[in-house]
Amino acid sequence: MSGRRIIDDFRYVHFITFGVDKKRRLLEMEMPREILLEVFNHQLDSFSAKCLGFVVMPDHVHLLVCFSETGQLSRFMHGLKRMSSFRIRKWFKEKCINYFQEVDLGDRFWLPKYYSFEIETQEKLEEKLEYIHMNPVRSELVSKAVDWEWSSARWYYLGEDVSVPLEWVD
Repeated sequence: MSGRRIIDDFRYVHFITFGVDKKRRLLEMEMPREILLEVFNHQLDSFSAKCLGFVVMPDHVHLLVCFSETGQLSRFMHGLKRMSSFRIRKWFKEKCINYFQEVDLGDRFWLPKYYSFEIETQEKLEEKLEYIHMNPVRSELVSKAVDWEWSSARWYYLGEDVSVPLEWVD
């Protein structure tokens, strides 16, 4: 792995990507996605952070997040991954026992690292927002971005609620 350093010493919009360990499709069911978004909302509130966009895919997640203070990203991600993996694993063990006869839960839920790209321009922000909205289309999960329930596309294009409070930051 490269020694890439995540920059969090200026106020940026962070384009964050993180994935399920071994690319398992543990987020393909509705409840794990709902749990992830509940924890994400909790983290946004706890850190006074703003979400500008998101998409939850079956095996990975993209977020556009801005913090009110610098130095918050690492703690935010640690809490998001820790709490969501605990709650999702618990749900699987209690409600979906047979699922793990086919799909191994494994030693860990998330990959240990995450990728963050710091966005400095409106043009780059719009590019990344389009990228995350088109992710389900490129993956052939839907034919139009607004058809994917687990992204911010419907809020941007149709003005519909998407279970995560969104803000457009200039």
